[in-house]
Amino acid sequence: MMFLDRLIIELDRALRTLAAPARTARPIPGSELPEPDLDDSQRRHVGALMRINHVGEICAQALYQGQALTCRDPSVRDALRQAAIEETEHLCWTASRIGELGARTSLLNPLWYGGALLAGVSAGLVGDKWNLGFLAETERQVEAHLQGHLDRLPAADQKSWRLLEQMRQDERQHARVAERLGAAELPAPVRAVMRASSSVMTRLAYHV
Repeated sequence: MMFLDRLIIELDRALRTLAAPARTARPIPGSELPEPDLDDSQRRHVGALMRINHVGEICAQALYQGQALTCRDPSVRDALRQAAIEETEHLCWTASRIGELGARTSLLNPLWYGGALLAGVSAGLVGDKWNLGFLAETERQVEAHLQGHLDRLPAADQKSWRLLEQMRQDERQHARVAERLGAAELPAPVRAVMRASSSVMTRLAYHV
């Protein structure tokens, strides 16, 4: 494929992630449950948590896109593409729940996307085993982050709980796939930087 053709395809992916409604092949977890009786404060809180998770899925699309662009092994590229498909479903699920809660997505989504794309490209350039290691560590941190959100949900909101729990299980599976393909263990300082960056993102996205 010519460079220009590939560039157009990747730009189209970016625009669809940021501007077009995401789609899902699976039913949205919890969609069959009734809307819980939440007060205004609880509804705003859950909406903000879902906004954070929606930002995470925006970042996941950009991250996998960047990693796939620079990885060398076709099997690794295929694994990244498959993970991106499932993350697109998560993007749809979180956007749908945000709408139900009367909340909004982050105003900084283009910024999050650009930063994650750069991180993905960088991870791919250092080699496939480190690329996979970055994927595995990202998914482990996202799984922990989702568990924290599950613990912070109002007990009555089983719709959001079911959705986030399925996302958590999917992220764990993505990490296991990366490990099976030969992911390297990232150095502790790199893992710490990733956690710090994620903390900044979540605090901003909760409000903005």
